[in-house]
Amino acid sequence: MTDADRPPLPGRPAPRWRLIYFMAWGALAPMALMAMLLWWRLDAWHAFLAGGLASYAAMLASFVGGFHWGIGLRYMATTSEMPTFHFVWGPVPAYLAWGAFLLQPWVGLPLLALILVLSHLMDARTWPGSGLGPWLPLRRQITTGAVACCLLGAAALLR
Repeated sequence: MTDADRPPLPGRPAPRWRLIYFMAWGALAPMALMAMLLWWRLDAWHAFLAGGLASYAAMLASFVGGFHWGIGLRYMATTSEMPTFHFVWGPVPAYLAWGAFLLQPWVGLPLLALILVLSHLMDARTWPGSGLGPWLPLRRQITTGAVACCLLGAAALLR
């Protein structure tokens, strides 16, 4: 991997990586907006916002689980060994998130936050060996923001 192929250091994205950072941080905007609006007690929108925040968090958990399928497929393209772990773990966050989404949002949102944290912990253990270690700071930042939105949303529902 050449220097041009490596992701930049957080805080100083090279022009070609700006889109990735923009998309990652932009993904938090709907979550932050819904979590904020839940605090304003907009009665007509309350159920919509709570369900929207929970469904968005579940979708995000499914997305981060999908990284492992990408890692597994990349390994399959370059080696003859099947990376079983990545194919088995990949859908686990989605299954857990689906279960959490089916619950009332005041219960489901903290569980979704926990699923996002567990997914990040698994990624922190597996990404460096897959060559994705330089992306962990961005992954940690986005996970922290998403977890905060879930917990703030749940707190707004409990007040």
